[in-house]
Amino acid sequence: MIFVTKTYLPNKETYVEKINQIWDSHVLTNRGPMVLELESKISDFLETSLPLFVSNGTIALQLAIKAFELEGEIITTPFSYVATSSSIFWEGCKPIFADICKSSLCINPEKIEALITKNTSAILATHVFGIPCDVEKIEAIAQKHNLKIIYDAAHSFGVKLNGKSIFDYGDISTCSFHATKLFHTGEGGAIFCKEDELMKKIKLLHSFGHIVDDYYTVGINGKNSELHAAMGLCVLADMDIILEKRKIVASLYNSLLNLEKLKKPTINENVQYNYAYYPIILESEAIMTKVRNALIKNDIMPRRYFYPSLNTLSFYNTNFQCPVSESISSRILCLPYYPDLEPENINRIANIVNQNL
Repeated sequence: MIFVTKTYLPNKETYVEKINQIWDSHVLTNRGPMVLELESKISDFLETSLPLFVSNGTIALQLAIKAFELEGEIITTPFSYVATSSSIFWEGCKPIFADICKSSLCINPEKIEALITKNTSAILATHVFGIPCDVEKIEAIAQKHNLKIIYDAAHSFGVKLNGKSIFDYGDISTCSFHATKLFHTGEGGAIFCKEDELMKKIKLLHSFGHIVDDYYTVGINGKNSELHAAMGLCVLADMDIILEKRKIVASLYNSLLNLEKLKKPTINENVQYNYAYYPIILESEAIMTKVRNALIKNDIMPRRYFYPSLNTLSFYNTNFQCPVSESISSRILCLPYYPDLEPENINRIANIVNQNL
């Protein structure tokens, strides 16, 4: 069975060495030495500000919304994992869905401004599959209307735009370190923020709102453990190899698939990409279903990602038409993609796809 992803596991002995250090220290949580080391090494690796390591990517989004004390409406994308819009809803705000660009699959800046009202407090956009949003246009809109910008950069570890980390854009960027991501800590996430005072507030919020016996605000437990940080330290040490192997897998897919009969998202030349996913967009939902069924019949498990378009979910109680997102979500598949996916299996997957286009 070939699944859409396969969690990268570092050398077991190296991880056990880290675990032995935790056993010796008896420090398992509350921002121990491995959490602090991981934050520092992530900052160095990405050449960006010091992140805050948290329990998962969803909590990261919720903390960002809470830190800004956002209310009312937040303009967001319908083409993302459900955690993006659910974080908005969970924090008592209303997601307002702006359609996406056909090329990048990210939120379309041309659709944002018409949706801004007196109740709009922020824009929460996703760098879909690690492909950057049009950050310059979004920044201009946000400045014009005095809105906060939060980027859901769950897929974007290692991505650079115009020579700098994607996490340097926006007021806050968040990332997921879930086990399915190219960099992971088993479960985890991070918040990146350039403003020191804002980061101090987020740190308070993620740790019950107090420091020892001094209580400042209402908080939650968004901390992560030494055990998860240990995994992250081991995986981070292998990141250059992971990224190179993923690039090789993508290149092989590119050479084998019939790219005249399917489409892929556009990645601009000013992007240093991380090869996070391998999505293909078929001509119709019927062809997508045919390709998907053929792969599954051969014990190959692609994923309809992202499906459905989030504006169609009834529990948000919204009524937004997003025809591009709805069309793409009905026709897209993410193919199996991980560093040690064997060339013969890549060839088999590509042949099955090509034969069913």
